[in-house]
Amino acid sequence: MEQIHLGGGCFWCIEGGLLGLRGVSEVVPGYSGGHVENPTYEQVCGKMTGHAEVVRVTFDPEVISRMTLLRVFHTLFDPTQLNSQGNDIGPQYRSMVLFSDEGQKKDALAAIEEVAESYEDPVVTEVVPLDVFWEAEGYHHDYFARNGSTNPYCVSVVAPKIAKARGKYAELYE
Repeated sequence: MEQIHLGGGCFWCIEGGLLGLRGVSEVVPGYSGGHVENPTYEQVCGKMTGHAEVVRVTFDPEVISRMTLLRVFHTLFDPTQLNSQGNDIGPQYRSMVLFSDEGQKKDALAAIEEVAESYEDPVVTEVVPLDVFWEAEGYHHDYFARNGSTNPYCVSVVAPKIAKARGKYAELYE
């Protein structure tokens, strides 16, 4: 099994979009990329921690390749938006791949180069080394699965992003 850490705006969107992919065994929301130890959601939303909302993805590279996972990831947000995704604005919503080794870094850069061909504007997804991942509070885990049909944000923002990924990569989902 391998782990990679990904941020693409709201972690509910990324978690919901990657769960159900064959080969993905766990997607955990959290925070990374900042300077405050063990931050809370409120602190991260306050834009003073330097952290972004990210997910830790555990996957079997024999079932789903890292490149395929990165391709699906990049369909869940607009990688040309700097420090925002739609109405979610701030550095905590920046897009990033936090790599643990040179292979992850190489694939992240290759995936960005590949996805950039689909956009007129430059892709702004950061590729940075993983320092520390801080797991988010329990109520953020499986958020879309638990609130997808009742939370207005999930209905209007998260669901369409997940539907887009599942439509484009239907063969990869269980």
